[in-house]
Amino acid sequence: MHPEILRQLTAQHRRDLQERAHRAITARTVSRGLRALRHGTHTDDEMVVPAIPDYVDGSFRATADEAASSKPQSQVPAARRAA
Repeated sequence: MHPEILRQLTAQHRRDLQERAHRAITARTVSRGLRALRHGTHTDDEMVVPAIPDYVDGSFRATADEAASSKPQSQVPAARRAA
């Protein structure tokens, strides 16, 4: 058989196997998710984002509500000193 035909057949077989594996992984993931929902072991993956200071010294910019009030702006220091 011609080498180019063999390469094409091998490439097609490899793509078929990869697609089959991808479908199997997707089905397994869906199955696990549904099982977790049925058994009540599903947890929401909520990511908690910490507050990022607006300024280098660790203070935050005043919001529109704070700027409109007559009280002076309060600065919240960061947990650590800035570099």
